[in-house]
Amino acid sequence: MSTSTPVLRAEQLVAGYLPDVDILTGCDLVLEQGELIGIIGPNGAGKSTLIKTMFGLVPVRSGRVLLGDEDITNRSANDLVSRGVGYVPQTRNVFPSLTIRENLEMGLYLRPQDWEARSRFVYDLFPLLSDRSEQRAGLLSGGERQMVAMGRALMMDPKVLFLDEPSAGLSPANQDDVFRRIGDINAAGISIVMVEQNARTCLEICDRGYVLDQGRNAYTGTGEELLDDPKVIELYLGTLARAR
Repeated sequence: MSTSTPVLRAEQLVAGYLPDVDILTGCDLVLEQGELIGIIGPNGAGKSTLIKTMFGLVPVRSGRVLLGDEDITNRSANDLVSRGVGYVPQTRNVFPSLTIRENLEMGLYLRPQDWEARSRFVYDLFPLLSDRSEQRAGLLSGGERQMVAMGRALMMDPKVLFLDEPSAGLSPANQDDVFRRIGDINAAGISIVMVEQNARTCLEICDRGYVLDQGRNAYTGTGEELLDDPKVIELYLGTLARAR
């Protein structure tokens, strides 16, 4: 583990959508520069709530979130985007009536003057988006929409990228493609926190993983350690994980 300041840190987060109903009950997370972190756990564990809370979409009741040395607890999502944090939601993550290019332009609304450099970066990662830049996003497949959503989040050159269930609803082939693209984004130097329902594949590609249960950290470790942990296999991965 690096001794430098983590790029992102969450400490003892307590948060929820409704008054007096806590979904997170003391969550911690550390993201080092260049890491790909995976968050897995059963339905209702608070996985998506954790990244929404860190991104300012769910109010923090106690605890704090740090971006480098800066306290960003309860900052607005717009403010966080301007500070280098990107977020790709699970659903409604493209503007279907807009073209691919227009979707990417929406991602750069705070810095339109950077279009040439940032669009070149995104098109290099996702050549399909360049080839079909004038096609409406609503006509794309689920996997292609996911590329547009990730591309739009990358337009602001984020230091940290939150991905909420990027493989949800996709065919196995499209899931594999999306996971490859996530690896490419990470290899380009962007630190990623990914919530994922496909726990096995998530742990196979991530540097470290967090297993959430009932709003708290149940287990943490490298992806390989969690894949080989008998308790994690039994409780969260099922028998398929034994056949790696």
